[in-house]
Amino acid sequence: MFDLLASHHTLIRRRRRNIRTAFSNHWLRKYANLIRGFVPTAPNQLWVSDITYWKTKHFTLYITLITDAYSHCIVGYNLAQTLEAVECAKALQMALSAFGAASHLQLTRHSDRGLQYCSKEYIGLLNKHDIKISMTESGDPLENAVAERINGILKEEYLDAHEIRSVKEAIRYLPVAIRLYNSERPHLSISKLTPERVHHANEPLNLKRQWKNYYPNKKATVNSYQD
Repeated sequence: MFDLLASHHTLIRRRRRNIRTAFSNHWLRKYANLIRGFVPTAPNQLWVSDITYWKTKHFTLYITLITDAYSHCIVGYNLAQTLEAVECAKALQMALSAFGAASHLQLTRHSDRGLQYCSKEYIGLLNKHDIKISMTESGDPLENAVAERINGILKEEYLDAHEIRSVKEAIRYLPVAIRLYNSERPHLSISKLTPERVHHANEPLNLKRQWKNYYPNKKATVNSYQD
């Protein structure tokens, strides 16, 4: 059915967001995309991060998520009322807390080129743990597809259907939603297993992607001399 729809260009168009969370037009240093064509083979090789909004009837909050690209497990998160860089750093600190004082993690962290991810505090935290820094080089969401996908799943399947009346209630509910996602939500891209099962597996798993991308690949020309 989807092959037929795709051949006739009748797939549903993606909805445009009306709230901006990334502001990349700034003077701070931006980093190259290090993960183009890279496919992780185990947990904690590649973390992807993004900021999304949680719009309720009464207010709008901002969620920073850090997701392991191999297992799709959310390893760090933070809920805030602002888009300040310090809020993103809190999500990263949560993810790093699982390793204690360990360094040389052989880990790459990928995100968009937003002001928060280029801030002195955030970059300093990555450098302190010897984490490689990777960023998107265009506005194409496919450059950070896993993070974008997790944003959609969390909001559409766990948050949007739950009525929130106060910020305190939102703070209590978000960890519950993320725990449900990590422990109970299977993915076709990881052999219909749950993120937590894959992330904490004691033995190697033979994962097989069981879905197909029906949207055409978009090629973006990037200036090789950009900062």
